[in-house]
Amino acid sequence: MDHPGRRERLAARLPELGVDALVVTRLPNVRYLTGFTGSNGQVVLTPAETAFYTDGRYTEQSRREAPDLRRGTYTSFPEALAEACKELEAKRVAFEAEGVTYRLYQDLSDKLEGIELLPVRDEVERLRWIKEPEEIRLLDEAQALTDETFDRIVAKLTEGMTELEVAIEMELTMRQAGAEGLAFDTIVAFGESAAEPHHHPTDRPLRRGDVVKMDFGAVAGGYHADMTRTVAFGEPSAKAREIYEVVRAAQQAGIDGVRAGVRGRDPDEAARAVIREAGYGEQFSHSLGHGVGLEVHEGPSLRWTSDDVLPVSTVVTVEPGIYVAGVGGVRIEDMVEVTAEGCRVLPRSTKELLVL
Repeated sequence: MDHPGRRERLAARLPELGVDALVVTRLPNVRYLTGFTGSNGQVVLTPAETAFYTDGRYTEQSRREAPDLRRGTYTSFPEALAEACKELEAKRVAFEAEGVTYRLYQDLSDKLEGIELLPVRDEVERLRWIKEPEEIRLLDEAQALTDETFDRIVAKLTEGMTELEVAIEMELTMRQAGAEGLAFDTIVAFGESAAEPHHHPTDRPLRRGDVVKMDFGAVAGGYHADMTRTVAFGEPSAKAREIYEVVRAAQQAGIDGVRAGVRGRDPDEAARAVIREAGYGEQFSHSLGHGVGLEVHEGPSLRWTSDDVLPVSTVVTVEPGIYVAGVGGVRIEDMVEVTAEGCRVLPRSTKELLVL
């Protein structure tokens, strides 16, 4: 990973922001800039240098993972930052608005006398949109583990299994396949429960005729996969088949609309138009997709209000769905890599309706 290059590009933004230093506290951003994977760490970046701070639990880990940085170990981060600002002669210091709680802001204000604190948003996140080749490789690896889990779970579905049992089996399978973690809590929904976009698995048993909606993903090297597949356990109803085919067509329209230079709203509208024309516009209640990487939800956004312009080498999800209360729902989701000509679909799992 090109951690020095990332820090250099971020440091180049500081004069434009009108600040002497930027304090990075969001852990995914700390990892992106340094390679540090622990649960407590902060970066203080200036045009001249970058310093890394953590507490005593991570002194040795930070030495291994961020050997090229000036490092400090503290008992109080506000005090450590005050000392760093004094050494760096930083008078105007930016902080991540989404990474600092009000309590931490008060503590910093108390310690950083004579220093102006200025909130900024999405500075590191914008850099993270464009993935380096190694990041793409890890996303492909996470997706391969997710595909393998799908193959295994569809072969194990049996009547009477509960949503919870299937979710646990999927999570165990991802771990056994080599995932370092789960991208998010696995969603498994049977029959009418599939009408909830983010259903929490319950003891509801699997019955013949149910659709089975599964939204899940593995993590590899810190990078997240995100895939949804909907299958039928036994012959589905005519309505379920109809909904499935509408969603499949909408998802393909969304994928066809993804390419470098388009706004996030454009593929969203391409998919949404298919669903709207089929008479299910009110039943597609969420955005088409989002960026994926060190976090399972990051920029850019694919939604009806999005002016985000898609760059080459970003990875986004395309995940339309139709949800009909009392009947059920269908969602199909792929991660895709944006290219100049269009996009590359990462999953290999079929999107034909599987009837098990």
